[in-house]
Amino acid sequence: MRKWLSPNQLEQFGRRGYFEVVGSDSGKRYRIHAGASVNVCEIDERGRLQEGLCFMPIGALPIGDVMLAQKIALETCEDKARAVARRFTPNGFHFRQTRPLG
Repeated sequence: MRKWLSPNQLEQFGRRGYFEVVGSDSGKRYRIHAGASVNVCEIDERGRLQEGLCFMPIGALPIGDVMLAQKIALETCEDKARAVARRFTPNGFHFRQTRPLG
């Protein structure tokens, strides 16, 4: 996954345990937190968590591969990813980083 992140995304992920992407269809910003489910949130212009989205590829994949698939989906086919995503209300509990990845 790290090889596919931009320098800014890599820095964000290293320092904060998440990285941000811009949706291909709406231009909305999303934060992808370390994890394989309930780990994607739309964020507003101030970086506040808005709607949570839960979507992932089929199959038992490593967390980094799931996060990469989520990144690619939002950056290339945002509307399709949002169409299959389950919504949730984000809170701090969902995004506590218990251990660094990789």
